[in-house]
Amino acid sequence: MTEAQLTRPEDEQYDRDMVENLAPSVGRMFRDRVAATPGGVAYSYPDANENWNDLTWAETDAIVTRYAAGLISLGITAEDRVAIASGTRYEWILMDLAIMLAGGATTTVYPTTIAEDVAYILDHSGSVIVVAENKEQVDKINSVRERFSGVRAIIVIDPTGVTLDDHTISLDRLAELGDGVLAGDPQAVDTRIDESRPEHLATIIYTSGTTGRPKGVRLKQSTWAYQGAASVSTGLVTADDVMYLWLPLAHVFGKQLICVAITAGMKTAVDGRIDKIIDNLAVVKPTTMAAAPRIFEKVYGKVSLGMEEAGGIKYKLFTWASNVGKQVAAVEATGRTPSGLLALQYGLADKLVLSKIRERFGGRISTFISGSAALNPDIAQWFKGAGMTILEGYGLTETSSAATVNRTYAYKLGSVGWPIPGTEIRIADDGEVLVRGPGVMEGYHNNPEATAEVIDAEGWFSTGDIGEIDGQGFLRITDRKKDLFKTSGGKYVAPSIIESRFKGICPYVGQFMVYGADRHFVTALVTLDAEAITPWAEANGLGGKSYEEIVSSPQARDMVQGYIDELNSGLNRWETIKKFHILGRDLTVEEGDLTPSLKLRRKTVVEKYADQLNSLYTT
Repeated sequence: MTEAQLTRPEDEQYDRDMVENLAPSVGRMFRDRVAATPGGVAYSYPDANENWNDLTWAETDAIVTRYAAGLISLGITAEDRVAIASGTRYEWILMDLAIMLAGGATTTVYPTTIAEDVAYILDHSGSVIVVAENKEQVDKINSVRERFSGVRAIIVIDPTGVTLDDHTISLDRLAELGDGVLAGDPQAVDTRIDESRPEHLATIIYTSGTTGRPKGVRLKQSTWAYQGAASVSTGLVTADDVMYLWLPLAHVFGKQLICVAITAGMKTAVDGRIDKIIDNLAVVKPTTMAAAPRIFEKVYGKVSLGMEEAGGIKYKLFTWASNVGKQVAAVEATGRTPSGLLALQYGLADKLVLSKIRERFGGRISTFISGSAALNPDIAQWFKGAGMTILEGYGLTETSSAATVNRTYAYKLGSVGWPIPGTEIRIADDGEVLVRGPGVMEGYHNNPEATAEVIDAEGWFSTGDIGEIDGQGFLRITDRKKDLFKTSGGKYVAPSIIESRFKGICPYVGQFMVYGADRHFVTALVTLDAEAITPWAEANGLGGKSYEEIVSSPQARDMVQGYIDELNSGLNRWETIKKFHILGRDLTVEEGDLTPSLKLRRKTVVEKYADQLNSLYTT
């Protein structure tokens, strides 16, 4: 059945007791954390004046216990679904914890989800209560009320402009309802925690999906307890860490990080506003942060372009320091410590340049965690050389996020690491990555046929990704099985590898989609990043022009062609990009081109820009 099988190397040091003696539920995990470190800071969040406020574990417990009791008053029983339609903010976490403490199950809904899909998710999941972020989300839900049934109440996080009544209530009102329950039974919430079992449903996460209707992934209480324990057991984070959390909490990666933080007992600074990341990092000064590769690509592009524009000695110093850092990263990758002249050069490079790069992230970042898509190895090496290691990991919604991850003590550039403790990886005969372990989903909600297609009788989950395992046990993902295509000449092309390479070469790129299934050569759609292209336009006689005018200019085309020529020089003949088209706008989540986790919706983009793609083969 398989060519290779991988379990975590037996000599790896990790906390076995933590992984083998899991809390029976998220509620119990949270209660244990509160008991262990009641005065420790749990969450930090910005107020309306951009001042950051802290909540200790004990203060968090006091709030979520009232909310949980309020949910009980609204009739929530074991495994009842409560949907959260909100962006990333600390109240999302509080309500998710309240749902766990009340014994319910959270259905996650991205705030950008269109009304039709919201109706489908609420109806298909059987959600009985919805937590809505604001008036926009309330209006969206009410606009499709006839499409679903069973929702008894809407709880609004920010009630500004919302008409409140017995059916639509604020968080303050939920807490008041909870006070009534606790007055009659002070142990009501503790009883619910004690009744929650490992096999109970904890979360339904609807895959954002690159094609078709989303499927509801059922994840149990034991799944989240395992994810928290397995991740922390390897020393990825400790109680002394400070995590900056901006990722979508409706995404499985965000939910995993909540459980990791509870298990470790570390502080989490929460703010989902992407435009505030750089400003917030200077205030929060985190030690760790998780992100999608696009964030690292943008940071690298912005820093390198800024230095190039400065020119002169600044640019020469930056280039020299970056090269020294990459040399050091290469030496450390072999398990050795830089010495001699290289060590002296690195000390100087760090003092003059690299330390200043770290300051942009608050000055205390030691590790990043990257997931959701492939990270360009050159960008990872640049960050590593600057003293900030990006630990790339791998997982899917169906594996409750992490299946593998690099460690601080076992790291290989370009790989997604070893399996987390307790998880097994196999490579099937056709190269597909298979996963088995406590993190694998129970199945797709109300869809046994789809479940049977991906989980076999022995519990192996078929990921749909193509990968390989090297001699040291590191997993490398080469592409999505469904994204691989064959040209009319019979040659296979792995588009995501080529796309990742181009993003490491061209600092102006927004998105890059490789195309060519059943065609006689390979082409690409290109978008340019609006922020990066503006100073380039100024330097190339296009200052003051609109975005559309800039990207459609001969100068922009010549610039992109130069980078594609550089890309092609490292590709096989049948992989090279023969023609390309620059789109007049960047691809976005809002327009449906990207998933909320910033993955390319390949089928959607191909359909939307079919005319442009076809023209590349007719002219």
